[in-house]
Amino acid sequence: MTGVLGGGWDAVLFDMDGTLIDSEKLWDIALGEAAERLGGGLSRDARERMLGSHSEATLRVLFDDVGIEPTPALWDDVAGWLEARMGELLSVELPWLPGAREALVDARRAGVPTALVTSTVRNLADLALVSIGRENFDVTICGDEVDGHNKPHPEPYLTAAGVLGVDPADAIAIEDSPTGVAAASAAGCTVVVVPGELPVEPGDRRVFVESLVGLRLT
Repeated sequence: MTGVLGGGWDAVLFDMDGTLIDSEKLWDIALGEAAERLGGGLSRDARERMLGSHSEATLRVLFDDVGIEPTPALWDDVAGWLEARMGELLSVELPWLPGAREALVDARRAGVPTALVTSTVRNLADLALVSIGRENFDVTICGDEVDGHNKPHPEPYLTAAGVLGVDPADAIAIEDSPTGVAAASAAGCTVVVVPGELPVEPGDRRVFVESLVGLRLT
């Protein structure tokens, strides 16, 4: 893998859900329960459209999928319930995806600046960071901290690179979803694409791997 990626990167920017930790299954649980509370069920198509998206986009898909035009009060109620439920699910030791912990440790040991770039909101990301280790990142950028310019917009990755003081073109992003890969590519990063629930199209400066096992970034 070293021969593919080489070394000398100025930063490594990690997505979280489905990339570092196997948390998409937890979102499956919470979103499915939310749909049931609304009197429906969550379709596979809707769940796929939610992958890699931020909270507002996810809620729009959810309401559309169950056929409800929400009032502001209902929107707030479901948003609050979903956040609380995910808080419960994330408040445990979370499972790392194969090779993810080792890739992160490798970057840290080499002294390469690292960032967590996630569409998950801050208070939920903070819960996940108890398992992942906030000390493993020089900066964390969350879905409610980019003024609505969420993935696939490049802003989350541009913000992370800016805070770290690096050119995105000199950084590697590690992603699993088409939405996240699009964001990192648009920011100018080289993107390591790990297998997710949806296929990702080939593109310039996209490196596809079977998993993060054995990945060396330095």
